[in-house]
Amino acid sequence: MSPIRRFGATLLAVATVWLPFAPAAAAAPGCTSSVPFTSGTEGYDTFRIPAVVRAANGALVAFAEGRRDSAGDSGAIQTVSRTSRDGGCTWGPLAVVTANGDATAGNPTPVLARDGELVLLTVHNGLVSERQIMSGQASDQDTRRVFVQRSKDNGRTWTAARDITADTKLPGWRWYATGPGHATLLRHGPHAGRIVVPANHSSAPPAGSPDVGTEAKYYGGHDLYSDDNGRTWHIGFTDDRTDGVIAANETSMTELPDGTLYFSSRNQGSAAEHRVDAYSADGGRTLVRPYQVQPTLSGTKVEGSVLQTTIPWLMLYSGPADPATRAVMRLRLSTDRGHTWRAGRTVAAGPAGYSDLVQADPGTAGLLYETGKSGPYETVVFQRIPLGQTG
Repeated sequence: MSPIRRFGATLLAVATVWLPFAPAAAAAPGCTSSVPFTSGTEGYDTFRIPAVVRAANGALVAFAEGRRDSAGDSGAIQTVSRTSRDGGCTWGPLAVVTANGDATAGNPTPVLARDGELVLLTVHNGLVSERQIMSGQASDQDTRRVFVQRSKDNGRTWTAARDITADTKLPGWRWYATGPGHATLLRHGPHAGRIVVPANHSSAPPAGSPDVGTEAKYYGGHDLYSDDNGRTWHIGFTDDRTDGVIAANETSMTELPDGTLYFSSRNQGSAAEHRVDAYSADGGRTLVRPYQVQPTLSGTKVEGSVLQTTIPWLMLYSGPADPATRAVMRLRLSTDRGHTWRAGRTVAAGPAGYSDLVQADPGTAGLLYETGKSGPYETVVFQRIPLGQTG
């Protein structure tokens, strides 16, 4: 028996130690996957950009962008959700969590706060494109703005979205995105209880430059943190190199057992076939060193997700493994704190896009991911994966 399988067999014995809140109802025998979002239904052309969180009562709340009129990244986009009370086997009705009229309210980034409430960050913009925003052509009202919401009832209802842009976005930043995917509540060390949100932005070119700001080198990474359960927010580290080799974009983050934070980012720079990663030893305020190329984690340009599992020495990454296109959803495994990665279980061999990982229960990882037969944006599927079967 592999070390992962041996450790997985003992997880249920320590479930009450790991779980701070009541467990959800057990998954149905034989339940392995479900489809919470299907494009072309519920009045939406496409569902994209999945995120998932485990609520205080053990329910799983899955989020996505409901793109009303097309699969495009701008236009009438709402953040929607469904809730599962049986470990991701079945899902309740679709709910609209936040909307922005005929414009965009997306990039859902949820987290369970220390007080038991769910906190959700989203990013809104007007009827403008990413290119217009990056080139400085969008007004203050139409450019990317950051919002937060709270739920006291495990995702059933939400407060109105509150604009926190002034605290979370620097004046020279143009494009902006939280996650997408889950944020993290820190559990270890002096910053336990802190919420950390991985994020990215683009910067304006320096004065006198012939650049317009749409060049990939102006993408950069940062994070946000809150020490009061998501009521006030601060910008942590920033990574704004413009060397053209590393340009951090969509980012996922997880906390290692010793309290170190591990960031894994899509790279828009010239080393784009590889992910880039970084560590923080002070709860996300600074990086130990700037983002660097991760040569053992490669694929096409795409968002991915990382998760420190209940097995202390096992971290998971999910993302398309095909080097040229968005296809082959595969887990990658690290047993050395993210310094190196190896191929794990292939979840889907066909088209696949964005994804998010969650600890569905002490012995099971949950993977919410975009996939389809002809293209990657036909459905958003939830897959239950026993930790002993990740390799």
